[in-house]
Amino acid sequence: MGIFNSFNASASALTAQRLRMDVISSNLANAETTRASQTEDGQWQPYRRKMVEFQPKGETFQSHLQMAMGASSTPAEGVEVSEIQKDDSPFKMVFNPNHPDANENGYVAMPNVDPLKEMVDLMSTTRSYEANVTAMNASKSMLMKALEIGR
Repeated sequence: MGIFNSFNASASALTAQRLRMDVISSNLANAETTRASQTEDGQWQPYRRKMVEFQPKGETFQSHLQMAMGASSTPAEGVEVSEIQKDDSPFKMVFNPNHPDANENGYVAMPNVDPLKEMVDLMSTTRSYEANVTAMNASKSMLMKALEIGR
C-alpha cells in the first residue's frame, strides 16, 4: 500500500462527482427543452434526463472476499463512472395548445426532468465532493506530520 493511495481514491471521487455535477447542470439547463433529438421517423423528442452511474475502480465483491480470506491485499483504488444513462421515465404532458410542439389535442411533451429532484441530487453531489476534499486534506495533514516527525 503506497502513501498516495488515499490521494488517488479521493481524486477519482472528486473527478466522478464533478462529472455528476456537470450532468445535473445539463439536466437543469434543458428542463424546458422540447426539441432535443429526432427519432428515426423525423419526429422531435424532448430532452431526456441523464443519470451518472458509478462503480468501484478495481474493486469487486470477489476482491473484498479474497482480502477477508487473506488471499489478497489489494487496497481501494477509488471510483469511476461506469456509464451515463438516460432516464426512460415518460415525458410530462402539459396542456398548452399555443405551443408550436403541441399535438392535435393541445398537449406538449415536456422533458422528464424534475428540478426538485435535480437540486437534491446536486446537494448530495456537493456534500460528497466536500467530504472527499476533507479526506484529501486530512491525508495531507497526516503526511506533513509524518515528515515533521522524521526531522
